[in-house]
Amino acid sequence: MNDLSIQTIENVTYDELAVGQSSRMVRTLTLSDIQAFAAVSGDFNPTHVDAEFAVQTLFHGVVAHGMWGATLISSLLGTQFPGAGTVYVDQSLHFALPVRVGDTLTAIVTITGKDDNSKRVALDCQVVNQNGGIVLSGSAVVLAPTQKVRRKAINPPEVRTFDPQARFDALLSSVSHLAAVRCAVVHPCDSESLKGALNAAHFNLIKPVLIAPEAKLRAVAEGAGLDLNGAEIISVEHSVAAAARAAEMAANGEVEAMMKGSLHTDELMSAVVTTRALRTKRRLSHVFRFDVPMYDRPLLITDAAINIKPTLEEKADIIQNAIHLAHALGNERPNVAILSAVETVNVKMQSTLDAAALCKMADRGQIKGGVLDGPLAFDNAISMEAARIKGIESSVSGNADILAVPDLESGNMLAKQLEYLAGATTCGIVMGARIPIALTSRADSANARVASAALALLMAHRNRKVQP
Repeated sequence: MNDLSIQTIENVTYDELAVGQSSRMVRTLTLSDIQAFAAVSGDFNPTHVDAEFAVQTLFHGVVAHGMWGATLISSLLGTQFPGAGTVYVDQSLHFALPVRVGDTLTAIVTITGKDDNSKRVALDCQVVNQNGGIVLSGSAVVLAPTQKVRRKAINPPEVRTFDPQARFDALLSSVSHLAAVRCAVVHPCDSESLKGALNAAHFNLIKPVLIAPEAKLRAVAEGAGLDLNGAEIISVEHSVAAAARAAEMAANGEVEAMMKGSLHTDELMSAVVTTRALRTKRRLSHVFRFDVPMYDRPLLITDAAINIKPTLEEKADIIQNAIHLAHALGNERPNVAILSAVETVNVKMQSTLDAAALCKMADRGQIKGGVLDGPLAFDNAISMEAARIKGIESSVSGNADILAVPDLESGNMLAKQLEYLAGATTCGIVMGARIPIALTSRADSANARVASAALALLMAHRNRKVQP
């Protein structure tokens, strides 16, 4: 019973029940199920609701509350078999396997005994996953209804519990132990970019150096009601000059991070690329970090902002950069899904050939620190159920931490769809340079810029450990 919109409830009376009779109910676990269960039960164990904590546990990711599986048995007994009028008397359970987002569970109850005097019915109970593994098992005793009930079902509204502020707070909390770093904020000449920089300073993420035409900067601050008292300002003529000055400061070690303001990405990155002291052996690439309402963990997407049509060699660097960010975020071995339109190699689709080659490069140690699989279509990458239906056996499918897109166009469209249609919250950072660069869209909110500053802070402190 995958469809929860039940039209009619009809019970099975005691007299209609027989030993050996059974019934079943099927449910696929979603992130919303976990969040709703936590909200109702008050059980906010981080193993179930905090992806950054959960990835470090023995389960290596968010898992459902054990009692969520038990509620399937309760639902089956209360709505189907015996159904309306059933009263719980006893329940014993043994929990055997964890349940993850995307797992499809089948609850099965089978009558093992009846007592005509008390109208009690004993049942064997099992919940199995899509692989046939027994998630939990036990027995139940119920008082079965004696009168027939047939009535219209009352279906409750869908519960949505995504809390973007909580996700934002969790990210900031994860870097609260790190000291703020000096950061060049490049041309923050609109209200959101300036507010983002000042808020990042308020949260002790950065010590901002505002590089922009001073008169324009102060006019923006006055119009937005922002206080620039005490702010360090370097006045330049225009946005191109701001980018050049920021790159020069970074090359001289005067700042440990950069932050994009209201200028074009090309203007900022051109200054970085032409400053040899900021380059490394690795290709520069951008990584988005998303919190998606329907996904159980932070999702990294790369590259959707810098590399337009990357070569195979460049894709290897792009993936390695994203893996390094995942490591910094506490995921020691992230799952990398290399996306295409299909999940099989097709000689007419270069992205599938690249995906296969990248996986072999990982096997040979040319890409390190993650588990790669591809080509994978988007549904296979994020849905275990979709992978099961298509017969894909992969530890990455349904558990992807990083989505490596074929090119900038597809990545940019995917990123904006998640933000504007799926309600995801985002931040972003440029990897592969000597310093981290917090980089968001000019249309992004101040919070997105603050979150990006948190990523930059994290990477700046990591760079202190690996660079002389």
